[in-house]
Amino acid sequence: MKAMLLTDYKQLELTDMPVPEPQSDELLVRVHSCGVCGSDIHGFDGSSGRRVPPLIMGHEASGVVENTGSNAGRFQVGDRVTFDSMLPCGACSYCETGNTNLCTQRRILGVSCDEYRQHGAFAEYVVVPERVTYPIPDELKFEYAAMVEPVSVAVHAVGLAPLKPDDTALVVGSGMIGLLIIQALRAAGCQRVLAIDLNDKRLELARQLGAIHTFNAGDEEAVQQILDLTDSKGVDVALEAVGATAPIQTAISCLRRGGTLTLVGNISPEVTMPLQAIVTRELKLLGSCASSGEYPECIEMLADGRIQADPLISACASLEEGPGWFDRLYGGEPHLMKVILQP
Repeated sequence: MKAMLLTDYKQLELTDMPVPEPQSDELLVRVHSCGVCGSDIHGFDGSSGRRVPPLIMGHEASGVVENTGSNAGRFQVGDRVTFDSMLPCGACSYCETGNTNLCTQRRILGVSCDEYRQHGAFAEYVVVPERVTYPIPDELKFEYAAMVEPVSVAVHAVGLAPLKPDDTALVVGSGMIGLLIIQALRAAGCQRVLAIDLNDKRLELARQLGAIHTFNAGDEEAVQQILDLTDSKGVDVALEAVGATAPIQTAISCLRRGGTLTLVGNISPEVTMPLQAIVTRELKLLGSCASSGEYPECIEMLADGRIQADPLISACASLEEGPGWFDRLYGGEPHLMKVILQP
């Protein structure tokens, strides 16, 4: 099969590799679409430490069942599917209670680290456990189905927040996940969604997708403007989708007393927080990791249009064009969002 292999950091090569054989509880999926995630870009240069070459990256994917293992009985050859990128063990206490994203033995598709190497979906075929695979309806395009994984991250984060319909929610960061969080908040019934980012083009898209007010974080008056909108009280809920000190501190500055901050972004391994502000205002901090059981709901939301994927997709390209798109994404080309590779 054709595969895009990370042979060294910042080096992707199209190569031929054996078609993987599904184990008894696995499916062989012919990949139709696979999105390039920000974590793939951070893995591309080795900065994440989670993409050790040689590795086939890629974990946001959809396709068609090509073959099934002997004990895999829920799907048939030809079925249209997507699959979770997180592969839990299914046996630990976290898995038994439905918190599969906290599984102590989980593997991630397209990740290679000290503990394991799990080839991903930047290839013609990928093998995945049947238990993390989900059917997709005929009306849902494959490229949209490849967006279920990032959608599930947003929906999971919104589900953690103690959100009421009349609450005001602030989304800090209008990148891919931030824009999906905006839509997930609106789908959850939140009518007052605010967004803040440094990029005016992204803020324009944030308004298109449901934010009623947007603010440029480069404006020194942005935080005060948000407080003014809430009669100086502050927002009820903030969701931070960057993962760096400055945007986290912005989120905290905008929260009301007793408000909740959900941390979704994790670019920086460590950040600085205003401890006294958190303690004296009794703020609640939540961490949100990946997703846990939200895939069926997310597939429905994409299929019925509550979540729009099309405005977020910058390009669909062949696997052969993949290395070039990685270079463009890594170089920070302006206004690029999601790139979908189609083997």
